[in-house]
Amino acid sequence: MTVVGVDMGGTNITVATVDDDHRVVERHRTATPAGPDAVLDAVVAGVRELDAGADAVGVGVPGPVADGVLLTAPNLAGFDHPVDVAARLGAALGLPVVAENDATAGVIGEWVAGAGRGARFLLGVWLGTGVGGGLVLEGRPFRGAFGGAGEFGHVPVRQGGALCGCGRRGCVEAYAGRANMEQAVRAAVAKGRRSILPELATERGKDRLTAGVWARALEREDDLAVEVLDEAVSALGAGIGAAINLLDLDRVVLGGGIAGKLGQPLVDRVARASRRHTLVPDADRTFALAALAAAAGVVAAAALARAATLTGDHPA
Repeated sequence: MTVVGVDMGGTNITVATVDDDHRVVERHRTATPAGPDAVLDAVVAGVRELDAGADAVGVGVPGPVADGVLLTAPNLAGFDHPVDVAARLGAALGLPVVAENDATAGVIGEWVAGAGRGARFLLGVWLGTGVGGGLVLEGRPFRGAFGGAGEFGHVPVRQGGALCGCGRRGCVEAYAGRANMEQAVRAAVAKGRRSILPELATERGKDRLTAGVWARALEREDDLAVEVLDEAVSALGAGIGAAINLLDLDRVVLGGGIAGKLGQPLVDRVARASRRHTLVPDADRTFALAALAAAAGVVAAAALARAATLTGDHPA
């Protein structure tokens, strides 16, 4: 069976063919445009460009999903109303399409083929433009009553804290999402703080503070970069500690661009920060770096599409 997985991120859209052993055969990436029509057109073009003779398509989208409908997506421009992603893509491609929250898809990918294998109570946290989360509980993906479970980035960790892209204050994402971290840097620089972060971005031809720019600044011990990352680690620790207390997790996997660049040392820092908030901090609990890196989303989306096609359980 030929299956295509799509990871619809706030910065890039990745489309890939994935084989039955969860291996990426071919992929390509394009920048995420603005607006639902343009984004869906980009996905259709990407699937067709692979020319894979696909049997089904799975799509990971950055927001809560119910019956194939993306309810809201704070990190996608113009997605301020529900968009029936599965139905619209299915009609355009003439294929069965399954849509899933991208962070839930990512944790499923790590669970079936990466750092989450063998876990029964798993939280995946993805550090990208925003902060995503996904859950596998009792060995099954957990989506909640209305498809919104795992929205870890919007767990409040500081009452009345920094403004988040969702319009609320004090969310984990307000401190640990790359877009919010960049806003904090630019605001500090505008007030006279010195930092090499903007300079490094310019040198690398970037108009954003990418994960690579952050990694370089941290290597050079830029004071502002260190300060903002410390805030991110603190927020992640508080949020993950709360999730552990609520769900008694046995494994936490961290992935996404910044985690991929900073590696296990960042994972270890977050683990230590979370233990300060954990009721039972000495349990045999594992914190791991995502093994599939950027492939987790497309691998999981493809796996979900394959499963839905085999069972006939798909909306399009």
